[in-house]
Amino acid sequence: MNSTPHGGEYAPHLREHSTPSRPVRAVGSAAAYTMRLADEFFYLAHDDQTGRPRLFESATAHGLAAALLLELYSEGRVTFEGRHLRVTNAFPPQDWLQHLVLDRLVAEPRHTATRTWLAFLGTTAYEQVATRMWQLGLLQQQQVGRLWRQRTVYVPTDMNTAAWSWARLSFQVRNYQRLNAFDVALAGLAMHTQLDPILLDGAPLAARAFLRQQVDQAHPPLRDLLADLGAVVGGAVLSHRTT
Repeated sequence: MNSTPHGGEYAPHLREHSTPSRPVRAVGSAAAYTMRLADEFFYLAHDDQTGRPRLFESATAHGLAAALLLELYSEGRVTFEGRHLRVTNAFPPQDWLQHLVLDRLVAEPRHTATRTWLAFLGTTAYEQVATRMWQLGLLQQQQVGRLWRQRTVYVPTDMNTAAWSWARLSFQVRNYQRLNAFDVALAGLAMHTQLDPILLDGAPLAARAFLRQQVDQAHPPLRDLLADLGAVVGGAVLSHRTT
């Protein structure tokens, strides 16, 4: 089988964003690591020093699920058409997590609703993305809570690396710099998980309008996915506020 992605709309313009020049200790397979979209969104959604969440759990989970689907879109494996997801190439990606997600999509061809997949993948996305980042030395595990109610939290191993996604995106939007395709996707994830008020805290309304304009001009498949993400998160927010 040809390993070159084919079929559907291939999106090499969403390739991973390079990490800052400061080196990151790697525990896993790569000493020099190129940040993936789900990893950068994980950093955005958590404090760069403590690892505490900036969003409520459901918004983070659905945002990470969307980011994983966008990683497959960038690899030419899936596309989004209206409210539906379509696999365009079942050849396994190199990344183990992308491979796992694609296998699940291929195994359930009857389920094409994007919102269904956001909900399903959202149940495991946090732990899976955190594990991938931990394997590469981007996060470290810490046990918190009392002995009989301990839980594992993930804390960045390097504050500068963790803060880079936030600082880069915030600076570009506040200074009205046109975003590249990767950062448009990252900004879209932030906006549709309702993280943008925190990202742009203190910025003028014109900066917020600029962010929305950049996202609204994205390629149609990306806009379709983000629309579903926004609907799912919006419903979860409403439920969260009324319970």
